[in-house]
Amino acid sequence: MTDVDDYLERWAVLRSRAVAAGAQGLAIGTGKDLAYLTGHGGQSWERLTAVVAATAPDTGPALFITPKLEAEGITAIPEVFTFAPWEDSDDPIALAVPELPARGRILVSDGLPSQHLLALQRALPGAEFLALNETLGGMRALKTAAERQALRTVGGLVDLVHDQIRNGEVPLVGRSELEVQDDVRRRLLAVGHETVEFVIVASGPNSASPHHHPGDRVIQAHEMVLFDFGGSLNGFNSDMTRCVFTGPIPDDVGDAWASLREAQELAFRAAQPGARLGDVDLAARSSLEAAGYGPEFIHRTGHGIGTEVHEHPYVTSNNDQSIEVGHAFSIEPGIYRVGKWGMRLEDIVVIDDDGPVRCNNTDRDLANVGSD
Repeated sequence: MTDVDDYLERWAVLRSRAVAAGAQGLAIGTGKDLAYLTGHGGQSWERLTAVVAATAPDTGPALFITPKLEAEGITAIPEVFTFAPWEDSDDPIALAVPELPARGRILVSDGLPSQHLLALQRALPGAEFLALNETLGGMRALKTAAERQALRTVGGLVDLVHDQIRNGEVPLVGRSELEVQDDVRRRLLAVGHETVEFVIVASGPNSASPHHHPGDRVIQAHEMVLFDFGGSLNGFNSDMTRCVFTGPIPDDVGDAWASLREAQELAFRAAQPGARLGDVDLAARSSLEAAGYGPEFIHRTGHGIGTEVHEHPYVTSNNDQSIEVGHAFSIEPGIYRVGKWGMRLEDIVVIDDDGPVRCNNTDRDLANVGSD
């Protein structure tokens, strides 16, 4: 459970970063950002639900504005936020305006619907409204030490299920992708995840589709099977990809996997505090290009992770943002040979004072799980 000190620390970090970005106000709409700051995610309807606040550290708690008909279960945390339920005869924008600067920069979260943002802009014509995530590189991008430990803990759970697969405990040949998907879902919950967020099982030529949706295809002997899955524990997510082969590994597949492992390792080493996020992508991409697989690596190298499976920061070649202590993201280069096979190798990495630390530590070899 999140306690008051955790929320206060989150607000302090957010306000500090906002001030550094030259902002005087914050407007946080519904969703994961709101839940991260208050414990309540809210719902996005035509009625305004948002938290508004000044950025100066001595301005006191934020103001949580929500329709009275949706206020059940929300209790103010006086040190963190006061609560302003409003009725349909009220003007919620009039509640928000006194908390925000008439002139200056206001950072707006992605969860604030455009109709409410436009209303705020009309009410505060002298203010400048900017996207919070673009300005700060993601509100939740910098994890505390406790949050980084939460990612390590849930990462250890997903390791257990991948170990079961590579050890042959999950039957594959003769079962459909959907049957194996259901099996993996049960195992993710059995090892301690509270929820299962997604399970990709992609066999044979389907493994060349990075976000394949499992279907009725029956897994055959002597082919690739790609597994990418994750779940949540205490609000933080796991996400890891490994591949297995249902028989002896052909030379071309083994060579490609060796190149993929090298690319992922080089990207991991590049993930140092002070380096660019783009340097991590380029390390993996350059390695695969040199090995002859460049055109078959068709996506970014990684994405941030935390209370959402995909969040800031994003590991793309054009991301000039510096890597900071507290960042958490995936490193997942892939090679996709359409019509034949695909492979991806993914670990979650957190950035500590001493550099990158993997949250996933199950074997990175391509396992032969076939019978011959």
